Amino acid sequence: MTTADIAVTVTADAWTRACADAEEVCRRAALAALAGAGPDALPPQDQLEISVVLADDALVHDLNLRYRGIDKPTNVLSFATLDDEDDTQPEDGPLLLGDVILAFGITEAEAGAEGKTIADHMTHLVVHGVLHLLGFDHIEEDEALEMETAERTILAGLGIADPYADSPAA
Repeated sequence: MTTADIAVTVTADAWTRACADAEEVCRRAALAALAGAGPDALPPQDQLEISVVLADDALVHDLNLRYRGIDKPTNVLSFATLDDEDDTQPEDGPLLLGDVILAFGITEAEAGAEGKTIADHMTHLVVHGVLHLLGFDHIEEDEALEMETAERTILAGLGIADPYADSPAA
């Protein structure tokens, strides 16, 4: 049975002002994503680690520019440790799957525009980010459908409405 340690770092206090249990929301979302991704998506290690960072837009903007060449913030970034088959896996101990970084301002604005709570939108973004760490993507239409289906199922299990219900792909 796979176990996971979810480390949550809050670098922008706005997160905990908007959602007092932000760290627990992130842990719950990440664990649900791991459980709901399916056994084929999980690496063979028994112990996994994920880092979630609750940041401000400036940090995410900087990371997005530095690593993706995109000069603006985004709601969530994922940096997978195992991006290709040549990456080294530890012989002992947990495998760090990677980092999921959320931008507060973007997340807050999206949640407001979509009539969602910060906690629900944060949950969706963490699930989305963890699925990226596991190799899910949404570049090609068939990949997007697979990823969105996984997100819908995982979020439904957490009691959160379908985030794609009003999108053209739904």
